[in-house]
Amino acid sequence: MTEDPFVAHRGLLFTVAYELLGSAADAEDVLQESWLRWADVDRTQVRDPRAYLVRTVTRQALNRLRTLSRSREDYVGEWLPEPLLTSPDVAEDVELAESVSIAMLTVLETLGPTERAVFVLREVFELPYGEIAEATGKSAATVRQIARRAREHVTARRPRVRVSRAEQRAVVERFLLALRTGRLQEMLEIMAPDVVLIADGGGVVAAVTVPVHGAGPVAELLARANQAVASLETTTVWLNGALAGRIEFDGEPAAVSLAVEDGRITGVYVVRNPHKLTRLDAPAELTR
Repeated sequence: MTEDPFVAHRGLLFTVAYELLGSAADAEDVLQESWLRWADVDRTQVRDPRAYLVRTVTRQALNRLRTLSRSREDYVGEWLPEPLLTSPDVAEDVELAESVSIAMLTVLETLGPTERAVFVLREVFELPYGEIAEATGKSAATVRQIARRAREHVTARRPRVRVSRAEQRAVVERFLLALRTGRLQEMLEIMAPDVVLIADGGGVVAAVTVPVHGAGPVAELLARANQAVASLETTTVWLNGALAGRIEFDGEPAAVSLAVEDGRITGVYVVRNPHKLTRLDAPAELTR
């Protein structure tokens, strides 16, 4: 008996939905909705199940994204994507790892829903313009224009330099050590002058509600965080295709992802909202 195409491509479909939504919980809801639609389809009329399913998931994710974009306007503080525990294998696919990084997903949040879908389907999954047009309800010519604008928008904001796994590990471990010990000078030395820290507490736990800019202010904030708790434990984990940190502030978890360029930290992304920390125990299946 052959495996159902939806089951066979589930990892891909989840990845598409997650990249469009930045939320594993919403991505799972989209997959459930798409599965129900797939169950009612006459399979004999589907020539390419993979393409059909990607289109279905994209449409459902776009519907969800348009709804979420309104609710996220009322979110308390900064909204960051939901971090996912991933296996080290995800990092082997450099393009995939970059596309699901917290830094990139944060950039994608600055795109409109259709622009985001077009960018992800074209740049990450390399779908033909015709298929993207079907998935988004636009003409192929319009999709080409949207793709160009979205590419320019993302290029201007994405991390500019790819770093090796060894360099990422060295910076992450040095950062976590500085955080545990509260050494302000050590933090300053590993941060770029224009580093930005973004924290997401969702109004549920304490977190700065606006981005913090500059090595001095960021280092001081992290040093104060160390001083404000009785215990602070850190471990290195693979999050969204890159080495990152899992932190326990007096037993309360947080996930910290770092953007690194030329051996120094340019972005610190701290997720403390407990509703976004439910996927840190089992690796998510992300694939292209």
